[in-house]
Amino acid sequence: MSISNETASAAAYFLTGFPGLEEKHIWLSIPICSASLIAIAGNCTILFIIRTDKTLHKPMYYFLSMLALSDLGLSIATLPTMLSVLWFNHRIIHFNICLIQMYFIHTFSIVESGILLAMAFDRLVAIRNPLRYTSILTNRNIIKIGLGVALRAALLVFPTAILLKRQRYGRVNVLSYSFCLHQDILNVVCSDRKISSIYGLMVVISSMALDSVLLVFSYIMILKTVLSIASKQERLRALNTCISHICAVLTFYIPMIGLSMIHRYGKNAPPIVHILMANVYLLVPPLMNPAVYSVKTKQIRTRIIRQFWKS
Repeated sequence: MSISNETASAAAYFLTGFPGLEEKHIWLSIPICSASLIAIAGNCTILFIIRTDKTLHKPMYYFLSMLALSDLGLSIATLPTMLSVLWFNHRIIHFNICLIQMYFIHTFSIVESGILLAMAFDRLVAIRNPLRYTSILTNRNIIKIGLGVALRAALLVFPTAILLKRQRYGRVNVLSYSFCLHQDILNVVCSDRKISSIYGLMVVISSMALDSVLLVFSYIMILKTVLSIASKQERLRALNTCISHICAVLTFYIPMIGLSMIHRYGKNAPPIVHILMANVYLLVPPLMNPAVYSVKTKQIRTRIIRQFWKS
């Protein structure tokens, strides 16, 4: 990075693929592109099945469709720059485009975190108060939850872009990944980045960290309710309805925690480790969620098989 300070619009920004493996970018793009396309196809399939089958117009599946939409948005937001770097070695990116991509990546990530929390609430109500399930989770309340999750994410992330826009940067700035993340852009800032850094931490604490605490609390309540059920068969049946959601939570939070740990404690780790963790964080949840819900949810699985045989 050049030491002379420039305004954000005057500086040049370069994305990074896999350092030292530039000659193999085409081969590396095959699994990445395949994972992204499978994720897009899988989430579109989930949305199509839920949209066309009226028997699935229930709270659990409405939340699942919201999860699929957030995964779809995350895949679409990251794929263009990843492919431009790996296929065409086109690394330069305009700062405003980088900010837009960063905004959507973090917004969809926070939306996904909020939807996973809403799905935990759905399971808690279904297990703890099954007789009041439909009266609590009405269509009106589900719409309010969805809008609240989306607005929270959009409003929380927006100031990060404004703060980054006001910073000063080197004449040439090399980012660490083939897509734009807040912490990565913050690392190339030449001016005082204290406010941006503190606000970024506040966003994480007030969204994903808070959601994770509430998720744990929700499952403690679910576990207490399940253990109070006399019949072993009924206990297993109640827990089985949570398996898909637990898998979705793990596929979202484990890569995110891994990436955070690498950023915090892996300063001496090879760049390839940081890049792999960032790619796993963005690629794995959209890829795995449709697969998990298709395999573990009988209603989704049977309707996908039925559509396949029809076609």
